[in-house]
Amino acid sequence: MLLELNYVSAERTIELYQGLSGNPADITQLKGSQIALATTALLAQRSLTDSDLEGALQAAKFNQDLGEDLFRMKYARAHAGELKELYDELRRRNFGQKVVSTVEQLFPAGTRVTATLPIYFVAFGHQNIDAFVRRVVWRGSRPVFVGEGSGELAIVVNLAKALQYGQTVDERFFGLLSVVAHEVFHAAFGAYKDRSAQWRAYYTRQQSYLGALLDLTQNEGIAYYLSLIQATRGRLPADWHQRVAEAFAAFNRYAEELSSPGLTSGRGSEILRRANSSGYWENFGAITGMIMARAIDQGFGREGLSSTIAEGPVDFFAKYNELSRRDSALPALSPLVLRELGLRRQ
Repeated sequence: MLLELNYVSAERTIELYQGLSGNPADITQLKGSQIALATTALLAQRSLTDSDLEGALQAAKFNQDLGEDLFRMKYARAHAGELKELYDELRRRNFGQKVVSTVEQLFPAGTRVTATLPIYFVAFGHQNIDAFVRRVVWRGSRPVFVGEGSGELAIVVNLAKALQYGQTVDERFFGLLSVVAHEVFHAAFGAYKDRSAQWRAYYTRQQSYLGALLDLTQNEGIAYYLSLIQATRGRLPADWHQRVAEAFAAFNRYAEELSSPGLTSGRGSEILRRANSSGYWENFGAITGMIMARAIDQGFGREGLSSTIAEGPVDFFAKYNELSRRDSALPALSPLVLRELGLRRQ
Protein backbone atom coordinates (compact mmCIF):
# COMPACT_ATOMS: atom_id res chain seq x y z
CA MET A 1 0.00 0.00 0.00
CA LEU A 2 1.38 3.35 -1.07
CA LEU A 3 0.64 6.29 1.21
CA GLU A 4 0.52 9.76 -0.34
CA LEU A 5 1.04 12.25 2.51
CA ASN A 6 -0.55 15.62 1.78
CA TYR A 7 0.39 18.30 4.34
CA VAL A 8 -0.84 21.40 2.47
CA SER A 9 -3.92 22.21 4.60
CA ALA A 10 -2.05 21.68 7.89
CA GLU A 11 0.95 23.72 6.76
CA ARG A 12 -1.12 26.69 5.59
CA THR A 13 -3.42 26.58 8.61
CA ILE A 14 -0.48 26.53 11.03
CA GLU A 15 1.01 29.52 9.22
CA LEU A 16 -2.36 31.26 9.60
CA TYR A 17 -2.44 30.47 13.34
CA GLN A 18 1.07 31.90 13.69
CA GLY A 19 0.10 35.09 11.90
CA LEU A 20 2.67 34.49 9.16
CA SER A 21 0.35 34.07 6.17
CA GLY A 22 -2.66 32.05 5.12
CA ASN A 23 -5.74 32.84 3.07
CA PRO A 24 -8.92 31.41 4.67
CA ALA A 25 -10.71 31.09 1.32
CA ASP A 26 -7.80 29.17 -0.24
CA ILE A 27 -7.42 26.86 2.78
CA THR A 28 -11.15 26.11 2.73
CA GLN A 29 -10.98 24.81 -0.86
CA LEU A 30 -8.20 22.29 -0.22
CA LYS A 31 -9.29 18.65 -0.40
CA GLY A 32 -8.21 17.84 3.15
CA SER A 33 -10.09 20.87 4.46
CA GLN A 34 -13.19 19.89 2.54
CA ILE A 35 -13.26 16.34 3.97
CA ALA A 36 -12.68 17.73 7.49
CA LEU A 37 -15.55 20.21 6.95
CA ALA A 38 -17.94 17.52 5.72
CA THR A 39 -17.04 15.16 8.57
CA THR A 40 -17.48 17.92 11.18
CA ALA A 41 -20.95 18.62 9.76
CA LEU A 42 -21.82 14.91 9.89
CA LEU A 43 -20.72 14.43 13.49
CA ALA A 44 -22.15 17.73 14.73
CA GLN A 45 -25.43 16.94 12.96
CA ARG A 46 -25.29 20.41 11.46
CA SER A 47 -25.46 21.84 7.96
CA LEU A 48 -22.08 23.51 7.45
CA THR A 49 -20.89 25.30 4.33
CA ASP A 50 -17.63 26.66 2.99
CA SER A 51 -18.50 30.02 4.48
CA ASP A 52 -18.66 28.49 7.98
CA LEU A 53 -15.15 27.09 7.69
CA GLU A 54 -13.82 30.22 6.01
CA GLY A 55 -15.34 32.37 8.75
CA ALA A 56 -13.77 30.22 11.46
CA LEU A 57 -10.36 30.47 9.79
CA GLN A 58 -10.77 34.22 9.40
CA ALA A 59 -11.57 34.55 13.11
CA ALA A 60 -8.57 32.39 14.03
CA LYS A 61 -6.30 34.49 11.85
CA PHE A 62 -7.18 37.66 13.75
CA ASN A 63 -7.70 35.94 17.14
CA GLN A 64 -11.41 36.73 17.21
CA ASP A 65 -13.99 34.79 19.23
CA LEU A 66 -16.93 33.47 17.22
CA GLY A 67 -18.51 31.83 20.26
CA GLU A 68 -19.28 28.28 19.16
CA ASP A 69 -15.98 26.70 18.12
CA LEU A 70 -17.15 23.73 16.02
CA PHE A 71 -13.75 23.26 14.38
CA ARG A 72 -11.82 23.58 17.68
CA MET A 73 -9.50 26.26 16.32
CA LYS A 74 -9.12 28.20 19.57
CA TYR A 75 -7.03 25.42 21.13
CA ALA A 76 -5.09 24.84 17.92
CA ARG A 77 -4.20 28.51 17.54
CA ALA A 78 -3.05 28.73 21.17
CA HIS A 79 -0.64 25.84 20.54
CA ALA A 80 0.55 26.84 17.08
CA GLY A 81 4.23 26.53 18.03
CA GLU A 82 3.78 22.94 19.21
CA LEU A 83 1.78 22.16 16.08
CA LYS A 84 4.64 23.42 13.92
CA GLU A 85 7.12 21.31 15.89
CA LEU A 86 5.04 18.15 15.35
CA TYR A 87 4.54 19.00 11.68
CA ASP A 88 8.30 19.35 11.20
CA GLU A 89 8.89 16.00 12.95
CA LEU A 90 6.50 14.22 10.59
CA ARG A 91 8.29 15.65 7.59
CA ARG A 92 11.71 14.73 8.99
CA ARG A 93 11.02 11.09 9.90
CA ASN A 94 9.81 8.26 7.67
CA PHE A 95 6.26 8.45 8.97
CA GLY A 96 4.51 6.72 6.08
CA GLN A 97 6.70 3.60 6.06
CA LYS A 98 6.41 3.21 9.83
CA VAL A 99 2.62 3.25 9.49
CA VAL A 100 2.61 0.59 6.75
CA SER A 101 4.91 -1.71 8.74
CA THR A 102 2.62 -1.44 11.77
CA VAL A 103 -0.51 -2.38 9.81
CA GLU A 104 0.99 -5.28 7.84
CA GLN A 105 1.27 -7.46 10.94
CA LEU A 106 -2.53 -7.87 11.20
CA PHE A 107 -3.22 -9.25 7.74
CA PRO A 108 -3.02 -12.93 6.77
CA ALA A 109 0.40 -14.08 5.57
CA GLY A 110 0.85 -13.54 1.84
CA THR A 111 -1.87 -10.88 1.61
CA ARG A 112 -1.24 -8.23 -1.01
CA VAL A 113 -3.27 -5.03 -0.83
CA THR A 114 -2.54 -2.88 -3.86
CA ALA A 115 -3.83 0.64 -3.39
CA THR A 116 -2.69 4.23 -3.30
CA LEU A 117 -4.07 5.97 -0.24
CA PRO A 118 -4.04 9.74 0.15
CA ILE A 119 -3.61 11.01 3.72
CA TYR A 120 -4.56 14.64 4.23
CA PHE A 121 -3.21 16.42 7.31
CA VAL A 122 -5.27 19.31 8.69
CA ALA A 123 -5.10 21.41 11.87
CA PHE A 124 -8.78 21.63 12.87
CA GLY A 125 -11.85 19.41 13.17
CA HIS A 126 -14.64 17.97 15.32
CA GLN A 127 -13.80 17.38 18.99
CA ASN A 128 -14.52 13.62 18.88
CA ILE A 129 -12.29 12.73 15.94
CA ASP A 130 -8.51 12.86 15.53
CA ALA A 131 -8.32 10.88 12.29
CA PHE A 132 -10.88 9.32 10.00
CA VAL A 133 -11.11 7.30 6.81
CA ARG A 134 -13.80 7.98 4.27
CA ARG A 135 -14.87 6.66 0.89
CA VAL A 136 -15.28 9.75 -1.22
CA VAL A 137 -16.59 10.68 -4.64
CA TRP A 138 -15.39 14.12 -5.67
CA ARG A 139 -17.79 16.51 -7.36
CA GLY A 140 -15.41 19.25 -8.27
CA SER A 141 -13.78 20.15 -4.95
CA ARG A 142 -16.76 18.84 -2.93
CA PRO A 143 -16.54 15.40 -1.30
CA VAL A 144 -19.57 13.15 -1.16
CA PHE A 145 -19.31 10.24 1.29
CA VAL A 146 -20.30 6.87 -0.18
CA GLY A 147 -20.56 3.31 1.07
CA GLU A 148 -18.47 0.17 0.80
CA GLY A 149 -17.30 -0.80 -2.68
CA SER A 150 -17.42 2.65 -4.30
CA GLY A 151 -15.50 5.92 -4.33
CA GLU A 152 -11.86 6.39 -3.34
CA LEU A 153 -10.47 5.78 0.12
CA ALA A 154 -8.97 8.82 1.82
CA ILE A 155 -7.78 9.63 5.34
CA VAL A 156 -7.78 12.98 7.09
CA VAL A 157 -5.63 13.53 10.22
CA ASN A 158 -6.18 16.43 12.64
CA LEU A 159 -2.74 17.37 14.00
CA ALA A 160 -4.30 19.60 16.66
CA LYS A 161 -5.78 16.56 18.40
CA ALA A 162 -2.38 14.87 18.35
CA LEU A 163 -1.04 17.47 20.79
CA GLN A 164 -3.03 15.65 23.47
CA TYR A 165 -1.09 12.40 23.00
CA GLY A 166 1.72 13.44 25.33
CA GLN A 167 3.96 16.24 26.53
CA THR A 168 6.91 15.72 24.18
CA VAL A 169 7.12 15.76 20.40
CA ASP A 170 8.32 12.14 20.50
CA GLU A 171 5.27 11.01 22.47
CA ARG A 172 3.02 12.88 20.07
CA PHE A 173 4.77 11.39 17.04
CA PHE A 174 4.25 7.82 18.22
CA GLY A 175 0.73 8.55 19.41
CA LEU A 176 -0.05 9.88 15.95
CA LEU A 177 1.62 6.83 14.41
CA SER A 178 -0.80 4.63 16.35
CA VAL A 179 -3.83 6.68 15.32
CA VAL A 180 -2.91 6.84 11.64
CA ALA A 181 -2.08 3.12 11.60
CA HIS A 182 -5.62 2.59 12.94
CA GLU A 183 -7.08 4.46 9.97
CA VAL A 184 -4.72 2.92 7.42
CA PHE A 185 -5.86 -0.48 8.67
CA HIS A 186 -9.44 0.54 7.82
CA ALA A 187 -8.36 1.64 4.37
CA ALA A 188 -6.31 -1.50 3.75
CA PHE A 189 -9.21 -3.62 4.99
CA GLY A 190 -11.54 -1.73 2.66
CA ALA A 191 -9.24 -2.34 -0.31
CA TYR A 192 -8.99 -6.00 0.68
CA LYS A 193 -12.78 -6.30 0.85
CA ASP A 194 -13.16 -4.81 -2.61
CA ARG A 195 -11.15 -7.72 -4.04
CA SER A 196 -12.63 -10.47 -1.87
CA ALA A 197 -15.38 -12.79 -3.14
CA GLN A 198 -16.05 -13.76 0.48
CA TRP A 199 -16.76 -10.17 1.47
CA ARG A 200 -18.81 -9.44 -1.64
CA ALA A 201 -21.01 -12.40 -0.73
CA TYR A 202 -21.34 -11.11 2.84
CA TYR A 203 -22.56 -7.71 1.67
CA THR A 204 -25.05 -9.41 -0.64
CA ARG A 205 -26.50 -11.36 2.29
CA GLN A 206 -26.20 -8.77 5.07
CA GLN A 207 -28.00 -5.55 4.16
CA SER A 208 -29.71 -4.92 7.49
CA TYR A 209 -28.81 -2.39 10.17
CA LEU A 210 -27.74 -5.23 12.44
CA GLY A 211 -25.51 -6.61 9.68
CA ALA A 212 -23.91 -3.17 9.37
CA LEU A 213 -23.29 -3.12 13.14
CA LEU A 214 -21.60 -6.54 13.03
CA ASP A 215 -19.37 -5.38 10.16
CA LEU A 216 -18.51 -2.14 11.98
CA THR A 217 -17.76 -4.03 15.21
CA GLN A 218 -15.17 -6.25 13.54
CA ASN A 219 -13.62 -3.48 11.46
CA GLU A 220 -13.39 -0.89 14.21
CA GLY A 221 -12.64 -3.49 16.87
CA ILE A 222 -9.48 -4.77 15.20
CA ALA A 223 -8.35 -1.21 14.47
CA TYR A 224 -8.97 -0.17 18.09
CA TYR A 225 -7.04 -3.23 19.25
CA LEU A 226 -4.12 -2.22 17.01
CA SER A 227 -4.15 1.20 18.68
CA LEU A 228 -4.35 -0.41 22.13
CA ILE A 229 -1.28 -2.57 21.66
CA GLN A 230 0.69 0.18 19.92
CA ALA A 231 -0.09 3.18 22.09
CA THR A 232 -0.36 1.52 25.50
CA ARG A 233 1.75 -1.64 24.97
CA GLY A 234 -1.32 -3.57 26.04
CA ARG A 235 -1.64 -1.92 29.46
CA LEU A 236 -5.27 -1.77 30.53
CA PRO A 237 -6.98 1.06 32.43
CA ALA A 238 -7.89 0.50 36.08
CA ASP A 239 -11.62 0.44 35.28
CA TRP A 240 -11.21 -1.98 32.35
CA HIS A 241 -13.68 -4.61 33.63
CA GLN A 242 -16.37 -1.99 34.21
CA ARG A 243 -15.80 -0.55 30.73
CA VAL A 244 -16.00 -4.01 29.20
CA ALA A 245 -19.31 -4.77 30.90
CA GLU A 246 -20.81 -1.42 29.88
CA ALA A 247 -19.72 -1.78 26.25
CA PHE A 248 -21.20 -5.27 25.88
CA ALA A 249 -24.41 -4.28 27.60
CA ALA A 250 -24.83 -1.35 25.18
CA PHE A 251 -23.90 -3.51 22.19
CA ASN A 252 -26.43 -6.21 23.05
CA ARG A 253 -29.13 -3.63 23.82
CA TYR A 254 -28.66 -1.73 20.56
CA ALA A 255 -28.41 -4.95 18.54
CA GLU A 256 -31.86 -5.84 19.83
CA GLU A 257 -33.20 -2.43 18.83
CA LEU A 258 -31.67 -2.65 15.36
CA SER A 259 -33.58 -5.89 14.84
CA SER A 260 -36.92 -4.41 15.90
CA PRO A 261 -39.62 -4.42 13.18
CA GLY A 262 -40.54 -0.87 14.19
CA LEU A 263 -37.05 0.55 13.63
CA THR A 264 -37.02 3.69 11.50
CA SER A 265 -34.22 4.49 9.08
CA GLY A 266 -33.35 7.61 11.07
CA ARG A 267 -33.04 5.69 14.32
CA GLY A 268 -31.01 2.94 12.66
CA SER A 269 -28.56 5.45 11.23
CA GLU A 270 -28.30 7.20 14.60
CA ILE A 271 -27.44 3.96 16.42
CA LEU A 272 -24.74 3.12 13.88
CA ARG A 273 -23.31 6.63 14.23
CA ARG A 274 -23.20 6.27 18.01
CA ALA A 275 -21.46 2.91 17.69
CA ASN A 276 -18.27 4.63 16.57
CA SER A 277 -18.66 8.41 16.61
CA SER A 278 -19.28 9.18 20.27
CA GLY A 279 -16.61 9.62 22.94
CA TYR A 280 -13.96 6.88 23.00
CA TRP A 281 -15.52 4.61 25.66
CA GLU A 282 -19.04 5.43 24.44
CA ASN A 283 -18.25 3.95 21.00
CA PHE A 284 -19.98 0.73 22.00
CA GLY A 285 -19.45 -1.05 18.66
CA ALA A 286 -15.75 -0.24 18.44
CA ILE A 287 -15.03 -0.99 22.11
CA THR A 288 -16.92 -4.29 22.01
CA GLY A 289 -14.99 -5.24 18.87
CA MET A 290 -11.69 -4.28 20.52
CA ILE A 291 -12.45 -6.55 23.47
CA MET A 292 -13.34 -9.37 21.08
CA ALA A 293 -10.19 -8.85 18.97
CA ARG A 294 -8.01 -8.90 22.08
CA ALA A 295 -9.61 -12.13 23.28
CA ILE A 296 -9.19 -13.77 19.85
CA ASP A 297 -5.55 -12.68 19.59
CA GLN A 298 -4.81 -14.11 23.02
CA GLY A 299 -6.96 -17.24 22.62
CA PHE A 300 -6.24 -18.23 19.01
CA GLY A 301 -3.01 -16.35 18.32
CA ARG A 302 -2.27 -13.75 15.67
CA GLU A 303 -3.09 -16.16 12.83
CA GLY A 304 -6.51 -16.71 14.36
CA LEU A 305 -7.20 -12.97 14.43
CA SER A 306 -5.77 -12.42 10.94
CA SER A 307 -7.95 -15.16 9.47
CA THR A 308 -11.09 -13.26 10.53
CA ILE A 309 -10.06 -10.52 8.09
CA ALA A 310 -10.34 -13.05 5.28
CA GLU A 311 -13.44 -14.82 6.58
CA GLY A 312 -15.53 -11.87 7.84
CA PRO A 313 -17.82 -11.07 10.78
CA VAL A 314 -19.28 -14.56 11.14
CA ASP A 315 -15.80 -16.00 11.80
CA PHE A 316 -14.90 -13.06 14.07
CA PHE A 317 -18.02 -13.47 16.22
CA ALA A 318 -17.85 -17.28 16.15
CA LYS A 319 -14.29 -17.28 17.48
CA TYR A 320 -15.19 -14.90 20.27
CA ASN A 321 -18.33 -16.87 21.11
CA GLU A 322 -16.26 -20.04 21.46
CA LEU A 323 -13.84 -18.27 23.81
CA SER A 324 -16.66 -16.80 25.91
CA ARG A 325 -18.18 -20.28 26.28
CA ARG A 326 -14.86 -21.50 27.68
CA ASP A 327 -14.25 -18.47 29.92
CA SER A 328 -17.15 -17.09 31.94
CA ALA A 329 -15.14 -13.91 32.63
CA LEU A 330 -15.69 -12.86 29.01
CA PRO A 331 -19.05 -11.13 28.46
CA ALA A 332 -21.55 -13.10 26.41
CA LEU A 333 -23.12 -12.00 23.14
CA SER A 334 -26.90 -11.79 23.17
CA PRO A 335 -28.95 -14.75 21.86
CA LEU A 336 -30.28 -12.50 19.10
CA VAL A 337 -26.79 -11.76 17.75
CA LEU A 338 -25.91 -15.44 17.90
CA ARG A 339 -29.11 -16.37 16.01
CA GLU A 340 -28.37 -13.72 13.37
CA LEU A 341 -25.01 -15.35 12.75
CA GLY A 342 -26.23 -18.93 13.00
CA LEU A 343 -24.25 -19.53 16.22
CA ARG A 344 -25.18 -21.07 19.55
CA ARG A 345 -24.28 -20.27 23.14
CA GLN A 346 -24.58 -23.72 24.71
